[in-house]
Amino acid sequence: MAISWFPVEAGHIFQFARAIGDPNPVYRDQDAAAAGPTGGIIAPPTFVEAGQHFDPDFLYRPEPGRAWFGSAAEPSGTPPPVAAGQTALHAETHLRFHRNLRPGDVLHTRETQGDSWTKTGRRGGLLTFHEVRREYLDAEDQVVVEMRVVSVTTEHVVDAE
Repeated sequence: MAISWFPVEAGHIFQFARAIGDPNPVYRDQDAAAAGPTGGIIAPPTFVEAGQHFDPDFLYRPEPGRAWFGSAAEPSGTPPPVAAGQTALHAETHLRFHRNLRPGDVLHTRETQGDSWTKTGRRGGLLTFHEVRREYLDAEDQVVVEMRVVSVTTEHVVDAE
């Protein structure tokens, strides 16, 4: 994922907090937030996930005129992003904050591949774990948030039964 531009906007923060069901006024009420320890509106901790909407290559973002693997009952034209006979899933995300995200920040990312390792699973066969490290930087190229994401791919499909 390479994001060259990710604006942090008060309305986006408000909508994100509402979508995750977090009523904390620090995400929506300027006066209450200013009177508290944050000194103003801040973004919820997982807000950086909204940056995917600014990634032109994000696999799960619909793009007019381009087939994509969607989340509907019938995918819209491309194969899943893993080989046939495998299952891929998100395993974990770790976030480390250097400061709060605030309206007016404009972020960009720097990404590197982390470690990979394998483990034998009970149902999916060989499990292959991949780590991606992503830094969210501000306009002065200062790291604001570090993210470590681990995904896992199974050797064969794991059915619901």
